[in-house]
Amino acid sequence: MGLWTLCEGFLLLANALAILNEDRFLAPRGWSFAEVPAGTAKSLKGQVIGLIYATQYMGVPLIIFNVITIVVKLVSG
Repeated sequence: MGLWTLCEGFLLLANALAILNEDRFLAPRGWSFAEVPAGTAKSLKGQVIGLIYATQYMGVPLIIFNVITIVVKLVSG
C-alpha cells in the first residue's frame, strides 16, 4: 500500500463523516453535539463527535481534495 492509497482512504473516511446528518442519524443515537456536556468533551465520544463536526465544517476544502483526486485518477489511469 502506497502513500497515495493511504491518502485516498483518509479522503473516503472524511467524505463518510461529512455526509452524516445530525437530525436523522446522529441525534437519535445519542451522538449529537448538544448531548456532550462541557466536562466530557475530552472523552473519546466527545472527540469523535468533534471530529464529525469539524469534517462537516470543512466542506469546501473537502470538495477541492475530491476534485484533485478525481483529476489525478483520470490522468494516471
